Amino acid sequence: MESTAVSQAEEAVPASGLQAHIDTVQQAYAPDKRTVLFQVKAKGQVLSGETNMPEAKAALVKRLEDHALAYVDSIQVLPAADLAGQLQGVVTLSVANLRTEPKHRAELATQATMGTPVRVWKKEKDWYLVQTPDQYLAWVDASGLALMDAVRYAAWQQGEKLLYTKPYGFAYAGPEMGGATVSDLVYGDVLLLKGQQQGFYQVAFPDGRTAFVPAAEASQYKAWLASRQPTEANLVAAGKQLLGLPYLWGGTSFKGVDCSGFTKTVYFMNGLVLPRDASQQVHMGQLVDTSKGWEQLQPGDLLFFGTPATADKPERVVHVGMWIGGNQEFIHAAGRVRINSMNPEAPNFDAFEQQRFLRAKRIPPQATLQDLREQPLYE
Repeated sequence: MESTAVSQAEEAVPASGLQAHIDTVQQAYAPDKRTVLFQVKAKGQVLSGETNMPEAKAALVKRLEDHALAYVDSIQVLPAADLAGQLQGVVTLSVANLRTEPKHRAELATQATMGTPVRVWKKEKDWYLVQTPDQYLAWVDASGLALMDAVRYAAWQQGEKLLYTKPYGFAYAGPEMGGATVSDLVYGDVLLLKGQQQGFYQVAFPDGRTAFVPAAEASQYKAWLASRQPTEANLVAAGKQLLGLPYLWGGTSFKGVDCSGFTKTVYFMNGLVLPRDASQQVHMGQLVDTSKGWEQLQPGDLLFFGTPATADKPERVVHVGMWIGGNQEFIHAAGRVRINSMNPEAPNFDAFEQQRFLRAKRIPPQATLQDLREQPLYE
């Protein structure tokens, strides 16, 4: 039922009468607000808010009707109509900063590198609410995104891609080093490959700009993908490529990483997509037995740290690192990307992390959100 004449209806039923049902549906369909939008409230009989999950709204409506509860439906189902069919976006900055609210001073939630496809849900002023391939919801300002309708997006995806493979560099206006730049670049940036000349790849950006990238600093995406082997040695080598990188809350790129951004980047460099946060990554893969020590761990296993559950409080996972072996060592982002040890006799022993260690998980490719070798993200 829908109505705009709600003044009398608002007084008919206490808000709590419907809110309990809303909360039940939210817990079932959208327990993690980082990945599913279900912001619905009741004021009397009026249901207001929005969701990007139509089935959640349908479940709520059915539940209310099954309980013979009257309601007025003012819930908006995204994507918003004013997007006019431009429901896809592709990141067009070397690293786009995605925030918890549509403003630059808001908390940095995550980052997305150039060429990353995102789902666009709504617009607020010059900001877009988007969903990244790891399902994270956050806001990006218009300068970081090329909006596309289905036709344009399909054309972009079908084009041959180039992936930048150095930690940091530049795309140039012409096929020469040291000239004017078009953009900076970081590892993982993806561009459209247009040709090759004089030791440079000619590329196009998602927003239509063109540039030249040194051929020695990039790889054709298909060739890069074919070379991904997430072995223990390769995971460790990728982690060590980030050593010394500064800690950045919300960072997931070579411009800075937080703890889970670090592990996410390491796995991406090996062709695998992990969830964004440590509290999400902890639910992936297989538990490794550490009850009798560290002997069962293998390089590449993830270590999780935090506060164990108590009778009145749930477990809190607040940090993650990656086991690299050797002298009981692990690598993690804490102040900077560094290597520490669980061995009390080691000079790099980390007593703080040892004391708050919770458990370890092994993450095989099939347990990740996406194995890019089987489900190419950029094509």
